[in-house]
Amino acid sequence: MMNNAVAIEGLRVRRGRHDVFDGLALTIPRGEVTGLLGPSGCGKTTLMRAIVGVQKVRAGQVSVLGEPAGSAALRHRVSYSTQGAAVYADLTVRQNLRYFASVLGVGRAEADRVIEQVGLTPHAGEIVADLSGGEVNRVSLGVALLGAPELVVLDEPTVGLDPVLRVELWDLFRRIAEGGTTMLVSSHVMDEALRCDRLLLMRDGRIVADTTPAELLANTGKTDPEQAFLEIIARDESAHAHTRRALRAEAAS
Repeated sequence: MMNNAVAIEGLRVRRGRHDVFDGLALTIPRGEVTGLLGPSGCGKTTLMRAIVGVQKVRAGQVSVLGEPAGSAALRHRVSYSTQGAAVYADLTVRQNLRYFASVLGVGRAEADRVIEQVGLTPHAGEIVADLSGGEVNRVSLGVALLGAPELVVLDEPTVGLDPVLRVELWDLFRRIAEGGTTMLVSSHVMDEALRCDRLLLMRDGRIVADTTPAELLANTGKTDPEQAFLEIIARDESAHAHTRRALRAEAAS
């Protein structure tokens, strides 16, 4: 348990008449970049919301840094950045970071530290509306890093960015993790899988693979992560089809 930032057992989440998760179980190790990858609508955002404690769950246990998800003890230890920039476009980078720092009660020095950490010192006095998409994402990441949280949860932070900007952000995620912070980053772009330490591949509310980039490619015999994911899906469908046939045969006997 102590080696895991997140431990989930028997998680059930239901929306309307649809089960998003029905007994989901997984762990996320500390101090690594874990990629949560899968197609849009597979449950990535719902899982992240459950981890940060803002998702209503029907059953199961979600433990984060040794505490129940969403507990007061985690308020400054866990940070969550949703899809899209959650900053003020009419303020400068520095004004944004100092405002959110004041809300968290961590002071101006912390805002300046984070601006440097995410590589925005040359743009600190610029209005956010005048920044590039990648720079705006860095401002949002900076807000998530205020107070030096132990776990940072990022929901598709590279969506809509060109390949060069995506590489720059993933390099930044790596440097943050090397400083001891656990990073959980979701994406539906499969080539980003190779930039993670660990991979959770999701489909239809299930974890179809809990692996590493090297293991994913080796076990599927593929050199391309997207083709590897398709191979995992094909195996998963085959296994489920076999189970369904076995259940039908048992019911008919």
